[in-house]
Amino acid sequence: MYDAATHYCAGCGHGILNRIVGELIDELGVRENVIAVAPVGCAVVAYNYWNFDCSEAAHGRALAVATGIKRVHPDKVVFTYQGDGDLAAIGTAETIHAANRGENLTVIFVNNAVYGMTGGQMAPTTLASQKTATTPFGRDVKLAGYPLKISEMLALLNGVYSVERVSLSSPKEIRNTKRAIKEAFQNQMQNKGFSIVEVLSMCPTYWDKSPAEAMRWIDEVLSKEFKLGKIK
Repeated sequence: MYDAATHYCAGCGHGILNRIVGELIDELGVRENVIAVAPVGCAVVAYNYWNFDCSEAAHGRALAVATGIKRVHPDKVVFTYQGDGDLAAIGTAETIHAANRGENLTVIFVNNAVYGMTGGQMAPTTLASQKTATTPFGRDVKLAGYPLKISEMLALLNGVYSVERVSLSSPKEIRNTKRAIKEAFQNQMQNKGFSIVEVLSMCPTYWDKSPAEAMRWIDEVLSKEFKLGKIK
């Protein structure tokens, strides 16, 4: 990790998750052999914090870029770091087809149920009745549909090796998140195929909550819709 001031909002889960990833890269001894792909979103400048090779991608196109990198450099550990608006909306096609092909990649999917970078608009994962910048009276499922459980969808594909959902809501869950991401990296290193870890993360700014309230909201509300655990 670089010694750099964070650009994340107070209480945001991205800082914790960036640290987890940095620690794992060192623990796995792959610093000189890893390439991260970060598309548009709150983590677009992840390279400011990670002291290893990173590539940017257009919004939603991280898995297309990662596929190209991995096919040219099959010996590298290639992973994407994507938000819910990126992976589950703008990049839905790239996500589904990379998974269906069974690309030997690791995906870290950060789900905070809103578009965090662009102003807190409704995302595919926004809960029913949840208020956002574009659903000020709450998400109406008759107009906008239901929260998209893309991890469960991906688990149905033959090309997908592993799917797990974790959270950052407590020290215990943070340790479990680190374990899950480590396994996802190891799956790739053992050529097992496509692995995705969905991480429920805090967004106090656009949830209009304190950091402590945001962590509780994950446990009491968000994780009831997006249930934690090994999906595949």
